[in-house]
Amino acid sequence: MNPFILCQGKSKELASFSHIIEFANHKIQNIQLNSQEIQASEGIKICLITEGKFDWNIDGQQFLLYPNDTSMTSPWQSIGSSKGAYDIGALTWITIKPKIFEPTGELILGDWSGISETDQRVIGKLLSLNKKPILTRLKNCQQIFQHLESEFFSKELGYRTRINHLIDELLITAVRHLSKQDNLRRDFPQTFLKLEQTLRENLAHPWTVEEMAGLVGLGTTAFTEKAKAFSGFSPLNYLINIRISEAIKLLNRKDLSLTDIALETGFYSSQHFSSTFKKLTGYTPREFRKSK
Repeated sequence: MNPFILCQGKSKELASFSHIIEFANHKIQNIQLNSQEIQASEGIKICLITEGKFDWNIDGQQFLLYPNDTSMTSPWQSIGSSKGAYDIGALTWITIKPKIFEPTGELILGDWSGISETDQRVIGKLLSLNKKPILTRLKNCQQIFQHLESEFFSKELGYRTRINHLIDELLITAVRHLSKQDNLRRDFPQTFLKLEQTLRENLAHPWTVEEMAGLVGLGTTAFTEKAKAFSGFSPLNYLINIRISEAIKLLNRKDLSLTDIALETGFYSSQHFSSTFKKLTGYTPREFRKSK
């Protein structure tokens, strides 16, 4: 099939897919100035290198990409070439526009996606924390891109549904690889400390075991076993201990009410906060504050 670039608002193939900003299979046979200036990626952009070597600047960092390498950038990240032009080679990409995607990690893809709300939260959090947007040797993506291309141009029965399913598959495949790739660089104790830091920075979020496991690239069963072996607590009990330790710090601040502290540390009410705090410390939050 010949190379193509489909753009929302210009290509009839995207008329039924308002969430797709661009879909392209591009081959560069000579360098053209101003063909790839550094700019925001607009949506979630997944780009697979199929031929050649590309020198890209992503959020101020330089990366060399080779065949089967994939870049994955979020709307607030910039991507392009410092030379302002594509290198000679071939690449394919898709840019997806979520309904909501904030740098804090809040992600709502939209009604088109079949990914669960819980998994979307994990994907959003992983992408918001990601500092290494290159996925190395991700061969599975190429097959998904080929299926997408076939569905767009053959328009067989159910192609709209199939295309949306393939985009979900592409997102999940890329994010799984991102999570596993990141965790290959460190052993579990380091991974767990990184997770704890993330939890402490986002205590108001109603964390689930599935979300915590997703952040470290493990299934819930394996994560629960490793977390208990490492900390002596189940994941949720470990999280409660973190919440209480942060609450103890905040109780030293007289400008914060007990309700403020409860909500800031992730308890759904001051009563829940008080009962949990007393169970673990032997004092109510009010008694603990008076004793200081």
